[in-house]
Amino acid sequence: MGEIEDGEADHITTDVQGQKCALLCECTAPESVSGKDNLPFLNSVLKNPVCKLYRFPTSDNKWMRIREQMSESILSFHIPKELISLHIKEDLCRNQEIKELGELSPHWDNLRKNVLTHCDQMVNMYQDILTELSKETGSSFKSSSSKGEKTLEFVPINLHLQRMQVHSPHLKDALYDVITVGAPAAHFQGFKNGGLRKLLHRFETERRNTGYQFIYYSPENTAKAKEVLSNINQLQPLIATHADLLLNSASQHSPDSLKNSLKMLSEKTELFVHAFKDQLVRSALLALYTARPGAILKKPPSPKSSTEESSPQDQPPLMRRQDSIPHHSDYDEEEWDRVWANVGKSLNCIIAMVDKLIERDGGSEGSGGNNDGEKEPSLADAIPSHPREDWYEQLYPLILTLKDCMGEVVNRAKQSLTFVLLQELAYSLPQCLMLTLRRDIVFSQALAGLVCGFIIKLQTSLYDPGFLQQLHTVGLIVQYEGLLSTYSDEIGMLEDMAVGISDLKKVAFKIIEAKSNDVLPVVTGRREHYVVEVKLPARMFESLPLQIKEGQLLHVYPVLFNVGINEQQTLAERFGDVSLQESINQENFELLQEYYKIFMEKMPPDYISHFQEQNDLKALLENLLQNIQSKKRKNVEIMWLAATICRKLNGIRFTCCKSAKDRTSMSVTLEQCSILRDEHQLHKDFFIRALDCMRREGCRIENVLKNIKCRKYAFNMLQLMAFPKYYRPPEGTYGKADT
Repeated sequence: MGEIEDGEADHITTDVQGQKCALLCECTAPESVSGKDNLPFLNSVLKNPVCKLYRFPTSDNKWMRIREQMSESILSFHIPKELISLHIKEDLCRNQEIKELGELSPHWDNLRKNVLTHCDQMVNMYQDILTELSKETGSSFKSSSSKGEKTLEFVPINLHLQRMQVHSPHLKDALYDVITVGAPAAHFQGFKNGGLRKLLHRFETERRNTGYQFIYYSPENTAKAKEVLSNINQLQPLIATHADLLLNSASQHSPDSLKNSLKMLSEKTELFVHAFKDQLVRSALLALYTARPGAILKKPPSPKSSTEESSPQDQPPLMRRQDSIPHHSDYDEEEWDRVWANVGKSLNCIIAMVDKLIERDGGSEGSGGNNDGEKEPSLADAIPSHPREDWYEQLYPLILTLKDCMGEVVNRAKQSLTFVLLQELAYSLPQCLMLTLRRDIVFSQALAGLVCGFIIKLQTSLYDPGFLQQLHTVGLIVQYEGLLSTYSDEIGMLEDMAVGISDLKKVAFKIIEAKSNDVLPVVTGRREHYVVEVKLPARMFESLPLQIKEGQLLHVYPVLFNVGINEQQTLAERFGDVSLQESINQENFELLQEYYKIFMEKMPPDYISHFQEQNDLKALLENLLQNIQSKKRKNVEIMWLAATICRKLNGIRFTCCKSAKDRTSMSVTLEQCSILRDEHQLHKDFFIRALDCMRREGCRIENVLKNIKCRKYAFNMLQLMAFPKYYRPPEGTYGKADT
């Protein structure tokens, strides 16, 4: 606390023994333990803070001071708008590529028209939602009562930073952050048929078993097709740019510049060639051929697994015919091999010419670049060269040939892989698109919370060398605490939430220097891979490690542990099914264990040695696994252990229930008081009083007020009876049941 707050505390304090609540005062000025220099950056993300000050006794009858803060985030609306704009751009591009597939047989052409009709409707829907969200200028909060509104379904529910800052007489100041948010779920879509986890599994099973109306490609193959298309769209203009730079270096007659330009051109072209090594491209080319007018096959071709690749050779290899790919008598399978190999051969001709030009000019021994490490020994001799001729004139036709070969490859590959995407859309319209919409909605809510948590974690740990090293060496663990039951609609919410959090694995962060006062993050990428660019003011950016400043992608490892605690969970445990919760907890324990393994392997030995002296993570993980496997009812020990492990691993903490209002408030206040007891020597006789005080007068009752305009937690007596110990609010602070 600052000096002014200390003075206020001394002035207001009364005798502890007769004091019902140790709330000292309210304040509005947020404070950061990592320095006030960072406040403008943090305030650009957080809005409308609510602060409470407390003073509690320690076990040796001294005082600790606590500052509790709760803030909204404008990222609640900013991130969904960024995402929806990306979706619109991606879908418009895909629709255009489907239109440009060329002439198709009547069956496939009718399918294409049907797909485009529905896809255009979906794009229009996204545009309408974006228009409505754009009207919400200055908004930074979506209340729990708005969770079913269609125009706000991409926006997270009740997203807040819950912060506790502790100043104790024995330890240095400590800061504990939790992001509280409603479970990412498609409330407007409803849960009559379940959530994403069940819906996606059912959809995929039915699609796999459907007849010959379309060609079945696995989700992995479909994702691979999207990845290759994305790589094509990125690499083709890059190669063209580097080719032009090579010509520019040639016109300047600069050997060093020529070699550097050739190196960049070679690297990008090799990536381009490698992108087409996948068996999926060959299978898709044949599938598209059979869909052209006049091409007849007895049954549609079945795509081979994308994991099968031909072995690398010096030149782009001639891929051997796979027995599982149907053969059509009029289809020349080797034609694609020739077209594809021509790109590599064109590059080798350019390399040979550059080597020859530099050698004749008396330059260095060679450019050092090659498509696969060696060039054909006779290639340079086969290219006529006149020493006095202009370098540009000799390289220009070879560059033109490379671009032509690349253009032919791109045209064929784009059409064939777009045909793969057509198959995904062709099945069960509009169900496929509605699943995509649902997944986009849930992911948008999850991503908004994640970006908020990442930025806050970065700001508070900006001057911690160990954290920064962990950030770029390993990545960050992101731990979600779920309090949803496995009964009725909340099963669907949990199924949505599980998929939405798992999808966050597709997200990477990149930290860049802010060039203006606008420090709001920017989202780039596509549905299978997103990059969030976080802008830092120059002074903060300069303090980062070189790897981060150079643009290294920073990864996150999301994990979800759920324990239902209300009366609906009691019904599920006695009369229903809790297997969903058990499966989620077991799966995510394995992910957490894998992260710990990577952490121990990649962090420096001296850091690990010090870390192990301070923390016994191995024992905590073993304890967590035992609790997960014990099948004990409402085992909230799982929540406490997972949260403890997350904090010790410098992770980002989330707590979620249906609306992040009532059960979430009980959980975060219990966590705060438990930390005060276990880490800061809160007097054991004051634990319950501190807990009741935070729930009665603290930030969380203010959260209830701003959501439902009433200072009452939405619990009835039946719910209170079902809650585990310490999850019940104090008398007089609860009312009607949660809705």
